[in-house]
Amino acid sequence: MNQIRKYWLGLIMIGGLAVIAVAGGDVGSSPIFPIPLDSYGDAGLIKSGDIFAVLGNRITHTPFNLFASLIFLFAIMHTFAAVKITGIAKKMELTHAEQMRKSGKSEEEIEHNPPVLAEMLHFFGEVEAIFGIWVIVLATVMISFYDWSTFKIYIAQTVNYTEPMFVVVIMALAATRPVMQLAKQILGKFAAIGNNSPGAWWLSILTLAPILGSFITEPAAMTIAAMLLAEQFYRLKPSSKLAYATIGLLFVNISVGGTLTNFAAPPVLMVKTPWDWTSSFMALNFGWKAILGILISNLIYYYAFKKEFSKFASAFEAEAEAKMEMDSERHENSIPIWITSVHLLFMGWTVFNAHYPPLFIGGFLFFLGFAMATKAHQSHINLKPPLLVGFFLAGLVTHGGVQAWWIAPVLGSLGDLPLMVMATVLTAFNDNAAITFLSTLVPDLSITAKYAVVAGAVTGGGLTVIANAPNPAG
Repeated sequence: MNQIRKYWLGLIMIGGLAVIAVAGGDVGSSPIFPIPLDSYGDAGLIKSGDIFAVLGNRITHTPFNLFASLIFLFAIMHTFAAVKITGIAKKMELTHAEQMRKSGKSEEEIEHNPPVLAEMLHFFGEVEAIFGIWVIVLATVMISFYDWSTFKIYIAQTVNYTEPMFVVVIMALAATRPVMQLAKQILGKFAAIGNNSPGAWWLSILTLAPILGSFITEPAAMTIAAMLLAEQFYRLKPSSKLAYATIGLLFVNISVGGTLTNFAAPPVLMVKTPWDWTSSFMALNFGWKAILGILISNLIYYYAFKKEFSKFASAFEAEAEAKMEMDSERHENSIPIWITSVHLLFMGWTVFNAHYPPLFIGGFLFFLGFAMATKAHQSHINLKPPLLVGFFLAGLVTHGGVQAWWIAPVLGSLGDLPLMVMATVLTAFNDNAAITFLSTLVPDLSITAKYAVVAGAVTGGGLTVIANAPNPAG
């Protein structure tokens, strides 16, 4: 059954890439799409502050706007229903298997003959595939309102897929054995202060990995933190409250932790050039506050769940001796420093050329060759998780590109504090990089308003899976 699901996922991902490839052909002449915001002729309505009149005018001017936003809304609702859809699929599989057993079928036959509807529901329950699925609906509506050429130009030239491609590559590099071993050694030095207990590892990962994200990018930090949490914390099977609190902290900390520099966090990348925000500006105005917030949040949650961490500590002590023996065996097979250094060089190349897909994708292909040559020191490079996350982000930016008609006037109509709150709320339902990008389209934003929208966007980056690009990796 799992093989069939992989087939469906692979088919839709290859199909999506094929659409983009076909779209890259001769585009011919086509009207500008999406319509520039200044083409609506509603400057007077915007100045009047009647936001509903502005939105109504834009829907009347371009009815496609309403359909595009409704499709986006349905996609968001679909993500929240994904767990239920998967549950229905599992029930159908169990019922089907029971019926086949009663008819005398073997377990092998049951395994290789799953109900088609259940497999389709499993696919529709894959969170990473949902936005891509709804792109098909968006494409159908776009072509019906305009034409194939308009859709083709939108996909090939208007939407920027650099970030999804970058996330795929940096996630794959960050998840390699040499990089993970190095990260574990660094974070382990700090966890050793707390006797390497689960609580010490929890604090170390949730504090240092997000800050590290400002230098190796947020997607890489998310990948490293998530894998170390799975190994050092989630294997102990924490309560649902602590498990969800941890993933929530991870999302928020990674989102705000990337604000020490101007190149690591996607929402900051969107504004650094239009607003001329340097890394020193980010560190002085956002970075130190982010570090303080991360420390305070982690300590509050740690003390709130202190009893549970104490239980983990006793279980940890029972495993300590066996673990020391395993570690001594692994030390004999430790990875040579030069191999780890080459991995870091590939990561550095990817980060340095993050805006140039031919360079970082070409570098990644060279890396795959290097990984094969040094496979004795490598773990299996699983490209499925990074590809799924990249597919998720590609679908998200495709939908987000036709939402400016309502997001930009909403943001532009608010004062500083309401703007920060609204940016936080909107980020829960749209990628925070899209929110900050759209804010750059609002004319004459004050410096305090700019601060408010970025602060709201990075703060809201942990509210949902779709709020921040690296979240699906967690």
